[in-house]
Parts: sequence; structure tokens; C-alpha cells
Amino acid sequence: MLLKNKNAIIYGAGGAIGGAVARAFAREGAKVFCTGRTLSKLQAVATDIRKEGGWAEAVKLDALDKNSVEAYLECIAKKDGGIDISFNAIGLDDIQGLPLTQMTHAQFALPIVNAIPSHFYTATAAARHMARKGGGVILAITANVAVKPMPHSGGFGVACAAIESFCRQLAVEVGKQGVRVICLRSAGSPDAPGVDEVFNQHAEKAGITRDEFEMEMAKVTMLKRLPKLHEIANVAVLMASDRANIITGAITNVTCGEIAD
Repeated sequence: MLLKNKNAIIYGAGGAIGGAVARAFAREGAKVFCTGRTLSKLQAVATDIRKEGGWAEAVKLDALDKNSVEAYLECIAKKDGGIDISFNAIGLDDIQGLPLTQMTHAQFALPIVNAIPSHFYTATAAARHMARKGGGVILAITANVAVKPMPHSGGFGVACAAIESFCRQLAVEVGKQGVRVICLRSAGSPDAPGVDEVFNQHAEKAGITRDEFEMEMAKVTMLKRLPKLHEIANVAVLMASDRANIITGAITNVTCGEIAD
């Protein structure tokens, strides 16, 4: 098991990506602390993990609430010995389907306003705890629009670019304390409900069906397909494990070759 005896906290564990990663972490032996804003979704993920013989705790927590984030990490540190892995996968509530010229500033800025505070609060709090233990891994996830602009994606790409830049900056500051910071950049998993909704929006704008839009997206990748949720989760496991202990400050390309680094 790649994550045996590791404690992992996941923000947004009730979502498609967060839930997939939580389940994968647990299968690899981690104790998983599932947090988010909708307790019923978190409990469903935790129940799935326990049914498979894993360990999971579900706690309602808002990653935009600095005090709640820090208080819960202190609780885990006292009760379970600290945090080894922190993964922020919260939804950014981005609005897509409109050109920037038809958006209000509030609509454009919403994903940025959600991304920057939540990643700052969760990652810096985790880094302080990890530094005391002598190491740990902080993970984030973004999308291809961070470097490859797509029409009508609103402020989402800007938010993703900001997350990636933040991860690099944090990595260079906490590396000497044994803390690694890695961001996964995806092309979008078509089996995630949020991605499916966005694909529908863009397909409508383009005057094609949702399936046709997915096929068009897949055509530009080297593998001619898009990454599924379980595949993203598998890479998250690897990056969080000691087998990736020389990787930090990196944007891990999980776009099926849409982008060549």
C-alpha cells in the first residue's frame, strides 16, 4: 500500500474528484478525513470507504473559513498525530458559457475569489503542521485552461493559473522543511457531473451535441481520449506517495497529452 500509515485531509471530498481521490487514498492505506460543505455527500463517500475496509471520517467544513480549517487541523494533530497529505478539490462555482464581454465582474471573479483564499488557508495551515513533522505533501487540481485559453470559460482559467502559481511559490518556500507541493492539471473528466454540465454548456454554444463536443475535446489529445476520475485519483496517489519524493513545485500533466510540457 503506497499510503499506509498516512493521514490525508481532502477538502471538497463530497465532489466527484475529491470523492474519487478519497476512495483511492483509502484503498492505498491512508486514513482519510473527508471535509466539505454538504455533510450528506461526505458521509456517502466515508461509508463507501468503510465498506471497502478503509478508514474515513466525514466532517462539515468550509475551506473558505480560515478559523475552521486551522481548528480542524489542530484537532487531527492532537487526536491522530498530524497531517501527511492535504488535497484541495473544492468546487469554484465558476460560471461558463458566456463571453467575458457579457459577464459582470462578480460573475468573472467568483472562481478566483473562491480559489485563492481556500488554497491559501488550507495549504499554508497544512504546511505549518507538516513542517513540525518534517514533511508532507500538499496537492491541488486545476485544468488545461490554466495555460490553454478556451472561449466562454469565464474566470475559471484565471483561477486555475493562480492556483498553479501559488503552488509553485509555496513549494519553493517549504521545500527545505520536507514539504512537497504538487498541482495536477487535468483536461476534464467526462464522468464528473460538473465537467459534464460544462461540456453541455459549451456544446450548446458551439451548436453541436454534448457527445460531439467531448469527441472534439478528445481529438486534440495525444491519446485521443479524456482522463477519467479514477485515473486522476491514481496519479494523486502516486504524487502523494513516497515514490514521488523528489517531485515538488510541479504541475503534473494529466491531460492525456492535450498539453505537451
